Amino acid sequence: MSGTHTGRRGDVWASHQWRFLAETAGEVRFRSAHVRPSPGDGSRSTADPGRSDRDTGDMARLLIVHHTASPSTQAMLESVLEGARTDEVEGVEVVTRAALAATAVDVLAADAVILGTPANIGYMSGALKHFFDVVYYPCLSETAGLPYALYVHGNNDTAGAVRAVESIAGGLSWQRHRPPVTVVGDLDRADREACWELGAVTALAAAERARG
Repeated sequence: MSGTHTGRRGDVWASHQWRFLAETAGEVRFRSAHVRPSPGDGSRSTADPGRSDRDTGDMARLLIVHHTASPSTQAMLESVLEGARTDEVEGVEVVTRAALAATAVDVLAADAVILGTPANIGYMSGALKHFFDVVYYPCLSETAGLPYALYVHGNNDTAGAVRAVESIAGGLSWQRHRPPVTVVGDLDRADREACWELGAVTALAAAERARG
């Protein structure tokens, strides 16, 4: 499945109904019934994106670790958050951390992780690399099988950044939940939808892992 959704789109994202299918071969698959939700319509939001708007209790936790250094990476993050907070996925606390602030404690408490980075000179950002340096050994034996997803923005190319992230995630024995969303240049509606889907299905993966 490609990182970009190619369904029919209107000028404004309208109300959307998701039908989630059974988990197959370790990956939760889904299909859409209508069209995407409009930003702020049918999704959970908070004044502070680093905090959840829900009482945590025994909820699953989706951790989003990002380096947001441009309007394009900001737009990708916002779309991922809208998808992750959709009302169609229940029982998941969504927590965001800037890559330079995220810790091993954050990762150990997570049931799934989304990573976001710009592509810098054929590599992930220094901030995301710092995150991996901080969490690698404390999490090495504790997070095997953790579902993760990735989005990358680049001005010219994203392949090197994707390869670098997937190499380290593989060393941690994390499981890629779906293909990365990669965008070169300006975002269009299809790119935003792909980010929305990335957030939604990875939140669902967190819920599935928490149920065990």
